Amino acid sequence: MVSSMRRGQKAWIRLLLLLLITFWENGSCQLHYSIPEEAKHGTFVGRIAQDLGLELTELVPRLFRLASKGHRDLLEVNLQNGILFVNSRIDREELCGRSAECGIHQVFHVEVEVKDINDNPPVFPVTVKTLLFHESRLLDSRFPLEGASDADIGVNALLSYKLSSSEFFFLDTQTNDELSQSLSLVLGKPLDREQTPEVNLLLVATDGGKPELTGTVQILIKVLDVNDNEPTFAQSVYKVKLLENTPNGTLVVKLNASDADEGSNSELVYSLSSDVSSTIQTKFNIDPSSGEIRTKGKLDFEEAKFYEIQVTATDKGTPSMSGHCKISLKLVDINDNTPEVSITSLSLPIPENASPGTVIALIRVSDRDSGNNGQVTCSLTTHVPFKLVSTFKNYYSLVLDSALDRESVSAYELVVTARDGGLPSLWATATVSVEVADVNDNAPGFPQPEYTVFVKENNPPGCHIFTVSARDVDVQENALVSYSLVERRVGERALSSYVSVHAESGKVYALQPLDHEELELLQFQVSARDAGVPPLGSNVTLQVFVLDENDNAPVLLVPRAGAAGGAVSELVPRSVGPGHVVAKIRAVDADSGYNAWLSYELQPAAGGARSLFRVGLYTGEISTTRALDEADASLQRLLVLVKDHGEPALTATATVLVSLVESSQSPKASSRALAGATGPEASLVDVNVYLIIAICSVSSLLVLTLLLYTALRCSAPPTEGSRRPGKPVMVCSSAVGSWSHSQQRRQRVCSGEGPPKTDLMAFSPSLPDSRDREDQPQ
Repeated sequence: MVSSMRRGQKAWIRLLLLLLITFWENGSCQLHYSIPEEAKHGTFVGRIAQDLGLELTELVPRLFRLASKGHRDLLEVNLQNGILFVNSRIDREELCGRSAECGIHQVFHVEVEVKDINDNPPVFPVTVKTLLFHESRLLDSRFPLEGASDADIGVNALLSYKLSSSEFFFLDTQTNDELSQSLSLVLGKPLDREQTPEVNLLLVATDGGKPELTGTVQILIKVLDVNDNEPTFAQSVYKVKLLENTPNGTLVVKLNASDADEGSNSELVYSLSSDVSSTIQTKFNIDPSSGEIRTKGKLDFEEAKFYEIQVTATDKGTPSMSGHCKISLKLVDINDNTPEVSITSLSLPIPENASPGTVIALIRVSDRDSGNNGQVTCSLTTHVPFKLVSTFKNYYSLVLDSALDRESVSAYELVVTARDGGLPSLWATATVSVEVADVNDNAPGFPQPEYTVFVKENNPPGCHIFTVSARDVDVQENALVSYSLVERRVGERALSSYVSVHAESGKVYALQPLDHEELELLQFQVSARDAGVPPLGSNVTLQVFVLDENDNAPVLLVPRAGAAGGAVSELVPRSVGPGHVVAKIRAVDADSGYNAWLSYELQPAAGGARSLFRVGLYTGEISTTRALDEADASLQRLLVLVKDHGEPALTATATVLVSLVESSQSPKASSRALAGATGPEASLVDVNVYLIIAICSVSSLLVLTLLLYTALRCSAPPTEGSRRPGKPVMVCSSAVGSWSHSQQRRQRVCSGEGPPKTDLMAFSPSLPDSRDREDQPQ
């Protein structure tokens, strides 16, 4: 028998080699290796990279790895030389049980056959078995024995039995049609309890492996007296088929044994053999009187496909005798198991710039049922940029089918559905969460390309004037935005000496007090840059307008040389009439707008008397109000108040000493006055004429501009977008006049394109009617 099995194995090996050659010639990627179990770590299995036609340099970039079904660490591949080797201990019995075929299937369709070695000795159910024999037992009486079991397969599981020498018993071994052996202990010589009350035997089971392994059981036979007929069954083996998942209490078989004795010695009690496993005891129940065997637990085809139940019928004689039979129960499979889905992630999260065809995960499906009930097909959620590719039986690869964009969809919940071929079919689902990893493909963006900021001058150092904010649609470090100034020169100084920007918050700070008179407009750029690799960035322009405050009081021009204590001295003949200009007060204000618009007032004389003089509200010219007479004091002290229109208003005062002289003294006094003016006063140019000319010129230009603007406005309807951000128009008004100040017209503009520029502002006040109407600026 052993030689025939070896010839069958050789034929099977030749057939397998022929099939492998055929598959190889047809372009199949199936590989088959064989190794003995219990091989040491590092044992060579095969040159898998060479057999698969892969270059060694391709193994690492292609993520070459093993993904065995439930046995990830048994085998491993050396990525440097492409050799498949044993990674950890392989126990064939633990891996495949008693299955004749045992293999480890890999993702690259490599089947590694694990060959059995004789590493398991035969094992009996018990170490000591006690048998009861009546002294009246006939010769050739048989008592069935439970054989040993061997976890190995093939020749290593072929058992032979040997009984220790005995004058009373010998061992009978029979092989049935299922190649299983039935052992019986046969009585070869009549027993005499008075001479031999007990018989001790040793049963040795030897397997067919090399070297041979053995197992033993001690048999203790007790010789009983009197009742010498044992119960017998109609069949020694009952074969039954039953559907799995049958309800509890389902009848399996009804046994009927007989006993040739009479009376109580023929009354039988049925029971399960004491040798049966605990599994049999939990699954089945036998009625001791009727012999009916019924189910009492769940029968699952996937747990066990068949059961062998040993039954004993015992009479009530003294001593009692028993008969034995075996029920061979075969379960029939039904479609009661849903498919199972196992997912192994390889490339998660997946970068959004991954190319189509990238393998994301490996999917293995299985079904514990058999036949069509265990045939599983797999499908994927529709309308997603992924697809399933079948790579081997019950193995699929989840691959990228089209391009990804994390900013559009940042994650996918994929549902894998596995459906079997049963009627009705059962199905199961598994969810794969595919997160799309961000790459730095978006630069930070500002809501506007340009911002206009208004800051009052004389701000405290380090004050917050504006906050820029850029948004990056990427995530993590790719969306981490930092801000910085685009450095340049502002006049003679660096931009960073005026302002700074916080790198994280984007807050813009003025590092020093700003002076409207020095810098009216500060234009610069702020850069926003992310932390990606490579970093991306963008710029935004800030126009900071420094608004004027009334921080400069009017300043009087230097009086003529020779004036005592800074006062202006004038000689006036008494013969002058009303309206004669005596003197003119000149003052300037460093501010702009209303803050620089000066007006002149003459402080009233003591006692409320009407003054001989008046001062022009805007010209500063001091003139007589009436004809002078002899009663008027020869020395008139006038106090002129110069005031701007700021809030609060700032003032300066000028003192004018007017000496009234007779007409004959006037030329001499005038000559002396002119002689005294040959110093610094002679070097000053009277600016009144120039101011008047400039004001008239600018006023004319303003009128022409307004006429042109009115014509354009009339010819084209206004739109909401005609006034762009960053170029507002500020309209000022007061009780004494109004004007428009455009932010495009600046006194001193520093934007880095050139030196500061100077513009002249024109005022067109509206004044109330008064007797001083003629003193309005011409």
